[in-house]
Amino acid sequence: HFKEDFKRKHDKDISGDARALRRLRTACERAKRTLSSLARTTIEVDSLFDGVDYQANITRAKFEELNATHFQKTIDPVGKVLKDAGIAKSAVDDIVLVGGSTRIPKVQALLQEFFDGKELNKSINPDEAVAHGAAVQGAVLTGTADASKTDDLLLLDVVPLSLGVELQGGVMGVVVPRNTSIPTNMQRVFTTTVDNQTNVEFPIYEGERLMTKDNNLLGNFSLNGIIPAPRNVPELEVTFDIDANGILKVTSVDRASGRKADITISNATGHLSAADIERMVNDAEKFKEEDQGREDTIQAKNDLEASINQVESVISDIGASARLRRKDRDNLETALGQALEWLETNNTSADKSGFAAAQRKLDLALKLAFRAQNTKGGRR
Repeated sequence: HFKEDFKRKHDKDISGDARALRRLRTACERAKRTLSSLARTTIEVDSLFDGVDYQANITRAKFEELNATHFQKTIDPVGKVLKDAGIAKSAVDDIVLVGGSTRIPKVQALLQEFFDGKELNKSINPDEAVAHGAAVQGAVLTGTADASKTDDLLLLDVVPLSLGVELQGGVMGVVVPRNTSIPTNMQRVFTTTVDNQTNVEFPIYEGERLMTKDNNLLGNFSLNGIIPAPRNVPELEVTFDIDANGILKVTSVDRASGRKADITISNATGHLSAADIERMVNDAEKFKEEDQGREDTIQAKNDLEASINQVESVISDIGASARLRRKDRDNLETALGQALEWLETNNTSADKSGFAAAQRKLDLALKLAFRAQNTKGGRR
């Protein structure tokens, strides 16, 4: 702002003069601090450029107008932190100001407005707040603090990105959600996708996107020796165990046979930079709507495949099939064939409505077949 003002008043551009820019920036810093307590101040720099003295006035209102976007950017992370922690604004007991820039009246006003008018806690010097927190945490970790004052104070490390395994179709099956405190131990039960499957791959991923291709692969292991059974019957319990050092151990156990396999991933929570983590979280928010649509489509496809499996089971079950009239069984087999053909043709191109329509058609054929069986009293 003042660089352009100097150029406009004196027809001189200081953009290429590092010393002039540094001196002007220092004067602006002083003005910023002054405007935290006064409504108006003056910028003065002797011999700023080519022997020209510079002087200009600025009001607090103009300062707030020039920095409105930057001020708002200081508030957005507050909402993000509360969202990640699952804490409502009304549940916050104290709002402590940290950092010298929190002295700016507009920043304080925006923060107070965000918290619906709640008073800000100004009892701690903003420049010293971080040191206060570090001192308390150091005392807690070393055991030198007064236990009666620090029993309820503990800074916990968290998982920066969700951890999980790849499911059928390349979908991320989250086991440990983002921001879970560590150490932690969490389980989720998975199953097989085809009949008589005896081996299952477990690719381990971290990230916030729906599809694993958009996330980060950490490792891969296999569970062998699963007792053959129809799809969806085996119960494969997967456990994610993360210790205080961020070392992740993933174990999978076939509940029927007791067979198990595992993988250990060192420093699973600390290998990405803060910038990488922020980028992945921002990407998840950016593509949230797209991922939701894709998730709906995948669910519709899974529902269709479940209906196909149900009809196949009915037809292959001698008892159930025998109760159907020949005509109804033939119609059901025709509907099944059409559904399988449609799925093979449209497997990767159909949307949610397409899969849903195919499922409704197949479900209707099954319903009509058994309705006729119930009405007519059996096979003819």
